[in-house]
Amino acid sequence: MIESSFPRRLHPYWPKLQEKTRLWLLEKRLMPADKVAEYADGLCYTDLMAGYYLGAPDEVLQAIADYSAWFFVWDDRHDRDIVHGRAADWQRLRNRLHTALDAPWTHLHHPDPLVAGFAESVLRLYGFLPHTWNQRFARHFHAVIEAYDREFHNRAEGRIPTVGEYLALRRLTFAHWIWTDLLEPSAGCELPDTVRRNPAYRRAALLSQEFAAWYNDLCSLPKEIAGDEVHNLGISLITHAGLTLEEAVEEIRRRVEGCVSEFPEAERNALALARQIDDGTARGRELSAAVRTCVGNMRNWFSSVYWFHHESGRYRVDSWDDRATPPYVTNETAGEK
Repeated sequence: MIESSFPRRLHPYWPKLQEKTRLWLLEKRLMPADKVAEYADGLCYTDLMAGYYLGAPDEVLQAIADYSAWFFVWDDRHDRDIVHGRAADWQRLRNRLHTALDAPWTHLHHPDPLVAGFAESVLRLYGFLPHTWNQRFARHFHAVIEAYDREFHNRAEGRIPTVGEYLALRRLTFAHWIWTDLLEPSAGCELPDTVRRNPAYRRAALLSQEFAAWYNDLCSLPKEIAGDEVHNLGISLITHAGLTLEEAVEEIRRRVEGCVSEFPEAERNALALARQIDDGTARGRELSAAVRTCVGNMRNWFSSVYWFHHESGRYRVDSWDDRATPPYVTNETAGEK
């Protein structure tokens, strides 16, 4: 369905993007040099962003790709803190990220590389659109940090959320609205609330993000079962809906395919909204063009996510020496004590 209906495209800046993000990970000490050399390109973090934000200026795409790479490293730190019972380390990091999000310029030289790298990437993202966009991005990411904290406690306590709880939490831990927010600097235009909250725009955005989250759960299920995790739609379905593993996989596939099949109609409605916005004024033409760009990139998210999950080393669990320990992470705690 994806390969036939959502052709793969990559931003022409991608080769340079890969090189610069690899150097950024080294410069910010977010991954050890040996891990960067062996795994960075194969993890395909830049491929994912280069397949999504097409049309973005090079510097915008670079900032997004570096932030995305940071996000994956943060996700890995969160996972290792849970696995090794480092609750105090996690709480310290959680608090510092909240503070750095509101004042990134004060954290550029923080002793914890994860905090300093976050501050630098956020400060770059804050430079493209007005302060109102920055405030919205910060509000959305504060919610993501808190969702990660809820996941930390669920996993530490071995608590598997109900299906309803998981669905609500997953929109935050997958950062649905962050990746949707970043469509706007890619299009060079902040969209007003009347556009972003319009049901036609919101539906298309949500379908693209829900597809990504459920496809991620489908592809992550072997890794997360091996790691004795509790946060995956399949695990919630098995525990609370009484499904077998095979039935849970089929239910996730049904949700994934529903997003794919429903998107074209949502896309048409969002593009109709773009036409309505073009009222002949300069502002109307600008907003209309931005909406068309954003909706086009929502479409690109399907193919980008699909190929990422089939190519990235994050999901090659059968090739790992320890199926519960990704080879691209370090198990040591990090940051200032």
